[in-house]
Amino acid sequence: MFTIEQIHTTHSKVKSGADFPAYIQDLIHIGVLSYDIFVTDGHATYSGKDGFCISSGKQYAPLKIASEGNEQKLKDALKVHQQGLTDYLTFCKQAAESGVEKWTVDMNNMTCSYYDKQGLLLVIGSIPNIVQN
Repeated sequence: MFTIEQIHTTHSKVKSGADFPAYIQDLIHIGVLSYDIFVTDGHATYSGKDGFCISSGKQYAPLKIASEGNEQKLKDALKVHQQGLTDYLTFCKQAAESGVEKWTVDMNNMTCSYYDKQGLLLVIGSIPNIVQN
């Protein structure tokens, strides 16, 4: 099974949203099947085979999550982040302002789903596969 230290090492390679597909491939390689990021403080829950689950601690000072989700604002923030123009914390702040409480990454379906405080799906995106050398 994987450890939080392995996840942190993998995450340390990420400089912007443009690195996300490679990051996902690295997580798959160590055995992560899915994970949830909680935008309020960046803590995460990672799941693996046979019900294995591990959680990380808070990653940054608490953010206020907007009371209502704004799909277009989130899509705009995602577009800029995926182009590598914002760092992770900036994207988390923009996600909070867009009403995102958490996002879920599903490696089996290669999707990333963003949810508001009511648990409603705001945006679901496909994670591009990358060719590993």
